[in-house]
Amino acid sequence: MFIDEIKVYGRAGHGGKGSVAFHREAFVPKGGPSGGNGGRGGNVILQADHDLNNLIGQYYSPRLIAESGKAGMGKGMDGPAGKDLIVKVPCGTLVWKLDSGSAPAQPEDEQEDSEIPARTFKIATASRPVLRQAGGERALEIDMTKDEKVGARDLEKGELLADLTTHGKQFVLCKGGRGGLGNRNFATATRQAPRFAQPGEPGDEGSFLLELRIIADVGLVGYPNAGKSTLLTAISHARPKIAPYPFTTLHPQIGILEYADWHRLTVCDVPGLIEGAHKNVGLGHEFLRHIQRCKILVLLLDMAGTDGRNPWDDYKQLLSELELYDPALLEKPIYVVANKMDEPAAEENLKKFKRRIRKTRVLPIAAAFNEGVDLFKKMIRQAVAEASAAPAK
Repeated sequence: MFIDEIKVYGRAGHGGKGSVAFHREAFVPKGGPSGGNGGRGGNVILQADHDLNNLIGQYYSPRLIAESGKAGMGKGMDGPAGKDLIVKVPCGTLVWKLDSGSAPAQPEDEQEDSEIPARTFKIATASRPVLRQAGGERALEIDMTKDEKVGARDLEKGELLADLTTHGKQFVLCKGGRGGLGNRNFATATRQAPRFAQPGEPGDEGSFLLELRIIADVGLVGYPNAGKSTLLTAISHARPKIAPYPFTTLHPQIGILEYADWHRLTVCDVPGLIEGAHKNVGLGHEFLRHIQRCKILVLLLDMAGTDGRNPWDDYKQLLSELELYDPALLEKPIYVVANKMDEPAAEENLKKFKRRIRKTRVLPIAAAFNEGVDLFKKMIRQAVAEASAAPAK
């Protein structure tokens, strides 16, 4: 299972309370206050890890709760601090702060039904049906006009807190509460036996949205059944499912391309885009965001037109979807690769494509038979090197 977006609840540990104690020892009368301080609460820390590729861990453990600090003790002994909770997430994870829960209930002045004498309350929620309770019998009215699923993708993103892109980078999601001071800290010349101490402070808490955007050197973009998974299998040890029907790949696949001189490139196979993907049609926004971090984009076209579409129409539609989703994507280096050149109609379609789409270099390959794959490897290596050397805009 591939999870790239998940809502989590984080709560740091509470600080331990200070102690009220007095020093008691033989032959030491009135030893004075000796209450220790409480320990601080543990922090909730997110740490980027390149060994992870999705948020499956947070899917099964969405509540991130750190350990609270222990209370202070007598004889001036401070309580131990709570242990920090370090949660590992994949590199490329964005952390969004979600708005706090639903708004409080507010009375409505106008009554829709005169037979109900009691006040009517509206419970406003961001993504739930409208609920109304009224009268002594607590009549319930449910407005189901909008049949929408409630999930992580329906939540409105709030403030962007962090972008964990490098291995080992840490971000304190929730800071632990400070421990309370013991009564020994409040002793003065005029108040030599204080009988009070501070309680520990509560730790930070809140709801957050973790969003993964895969970091890769090359992003393979194309219509369903264009041969992206076949190409990824030919150039790397990745083994995605391959079948002759659209939408075989349902989540992004990552492949590591290794060269003879030990140079490595990361290639991301983004699931097939269709018309209207920028409006979340098909897989839509679920995976379009994964190409935003790629250094170069490769448009893989089915030059044989096996699904009844013209390759030049696919090319224009793909560029249109990328621009409508994020115009900055067209500023990345884009390369066109014509796949399935082993089919009889591919040669003629390639000639028509070059006549219709001018000033565009096309690399013909047949990934299923390993034809042109070596040239493809050289092309993307040089392209990634040029993109890395170019100054950031």
